This record gives sequence, structure tokens and C-alpha cells, in this order.
Amino acid sequence: MPNGEALTLSSPNSLTALADIVDLRRYPIDGLDAQLGRALVDDCRRQLERAGVCQLEGFLRPAAVDAMVAEEGRRRADAWATDQLHTIYFEPPDQTLDASHPRTFEVRSAKKAIAYDLIDEGSPIRVLYESTEMTSFVAAVLGKETLHRSADPLDALEIAVFEDDDELGWHFDRSEYSVTMMFQQSDAGGHFEYFPALRSDSDANVSGVRSALHDAGTAPIRLATSPGTLAVFCGRHALHRVTKVEGSTPRVNAVLTYGEAPGMKLNELTQRLFYGRTA
Repeated sequence: MPNGEALTLSSPNSLTALADIVDLRRYPIDGLDAQLGRALVDDCRRQLERAGVCQLEGFLRPAAVDAMVAEEGRRRADAWATDQLHTIYFEPPDQTLDASHPRTFEVRSAKKAIAYDLIDEGSPIRVLYESTEMTSFVAAVLGKETLHRSADPLDALEIAVFEDDDELGWHFDRSEYSVTMMFQQSDAGGHFEYFPALRSDSDANVSGVRSALHDAGTAPIRLATSPGTLAVFCGRHALHRVTKVEGSTPRVNAVLTYGEAPGMKLNELTQRLFYGRTA
């Protein structure tokens, strides 16, 4: 959307149409079979190939961003807070190994999570997540024949809130990719940093991971981001974190969950861990 262009909503009372939520002129996710849609997907795939992450700045319209920041403020008291130590592999520390080994290295993760069932049905991020266009777009970017939205009533769509002193410690994702939407950056800190392709399915690269954890190698990449940015990140092989937040303005983003098989849900133990309850 060009600077200074007025936003005209197709619905006067809420953001319920895709065009109200996404800048479809820049990012035509509603026309992936057309030339501009194919070009968008090709560009996203090149970004993933080159950097392990695809970022689309200004994907979400400003009015939609403002609506989500306001909703987070209303729902913050309902968020489930977690603060725990874990290894970068989300496994218990292996005390049989040398103290410098990555499998003994513990980090802290602390944040608040607003579950899917607490997000207003008409909120912009929920309308977007539940749209066929968004699901098809993410599948195309990842080169998947088809993707399905999660069936988990709590975890399918999450608003993550990082307040003062919160952080997400170094880790590798268990899933192949993640899809996030930024709503608000913190006053200070709250930076997303990563080491791309630090390991592979066939090579754990223990020495490289050890160097990264102990600041003995190349510095991580810090991603610049802004409200309204969509990111598709391949985190299974990329070590990454969110640095500690400082100040009274929280870092707020959404996590959109997809899978290649329908009916995907967390088990009850994991639901309690992430959201303090079961569905």
C-alpha cells in the first residue's frame, strides 16, 4: 500500500474480509494461479532457499495490526504464563557428557500465550488463519501439495506475548517450519536471532552448535522486523532465539499452526504445559 493511501474497509464495523486484513495488491494470496501470485510464491521460495526465512513486510494492513494489538491488551489477563529451563533440543540435560556439550546446555524460555479459543472469532488474525487462501499460500511457499490447519482448540492459533524480562532461549524447532505474524515490537530487546542451517538430518554439527552457544564462532543473524510482517521460518535445522525483552511495551506476535495431515492436535500433557489446561 503506497504511503499516505487511505484504508477503505469493505465492512464498516469489523475487519472480516481478506482485503481488509491483507495488502492484496502487494501480496495477492487470493490469486496464486495468476502471474502476480506465482511471482509472489517464487520470491518467497527464493528467500527460504537463500536465508532459511521468508519475510513479507506490510503483509497485514495497519488497521488489522492495530486491532490485534488492542485485542492482545484486552486478553492479556487470560494469557498462560510459562517460565522454564530446557536444553536446545527440548530434552533433559545429558549429565554423562562434557559440560560444554550442547546436550548439557540449558536455556530459559518465559512468555505468555493466549490460546486459540480465547481469540475473538471476528479478529483479523483468526479470519486470516481460517481462510482457504492463507492455507493455500503457506502450502505453496513451502512446496507442499496440501496443508491443513491444526484441529487443536488451544494451539492452532496462538498470540505470544513477551513482557519485560521474558525471552525465548536458544533452540531447534521440532517441526519443519513455523509461520508467525508480528503485531508489536518491544521497547528494547525482543530480537529474533538465528544461525541458519547449523545442522542437518545427517549431521548434528556438535562442534558448530557448541561454538554458537558459547559465542565462539560467527555472530547470529538478527532479523529486522516490523508490525504487520509475516514470516515463514525453517527452524528444524536453524538454532534460534528471542532475546530478553526490556521495557513496558511487550513483544506481541501470532503463531499459526499447519500440518500435512488433518486432525492434528496436542496431547493433554502438552496442552497443560503450554496453556495451563486441556481442551
